Amino acid sequence: MGTTRIVAPADMPFIDLEREFEAPVELLYRAHTDPELLRQWLGPAQYEMTVEEYDVRDGGRWRYTHRDRSGIAYGFHGVFHGQPSTAGMLQTFEFDGAPGHVSLDALTFEPNGDRTTVRIHSVHQSVEARDAMIRSGMERGVNEGYERLDDLIARRVPVA
Repeated sequence: MGTTRIVAPADMPFIDLEREFEAPVELLYRAHTDPELLRQWLGPAQYEMTVEEYDVRDGGRWRYTHRDRSGIAYGFHGVFHGQPSTAGMLQTFEFDGAPGHVSLDALTFEPNGDRTTVRIHSVHQSVEARDAMIRSGMERGVNEGYERLDDLIARRVPVA
């Protein structure tokens, strides 16, 4: 199992995340672009995820909702920019509970044999907005999600 490195430099409105997975780049790309696979791993473990829209192409929109055990929904949405590929993808990210606070997330896949390093550079509109994202429980959600992705990979989801 990998360890997620999360860095949020003081006075800079961004967050950098990095994690290595024991999987080829094609499998990691599929896990990030196939809505059925994404639903199985993204976000906190105790939430159920519904993918309403996930159009992985330049200008394509995405929207999903996490629902806790009491039924409270947490919706997220954005738009893909550029052509997503096994090299990476670029998208906006907005939480329904904080409208207007949009981040731009650049995700890259760095292959290294049968392993892949996933990096995310998330740029926020201000340091305050970045700090609010961190305080929201982002670290827990990222770590739990990546642990579930490790489990999904261990089952060796076939690459189409």
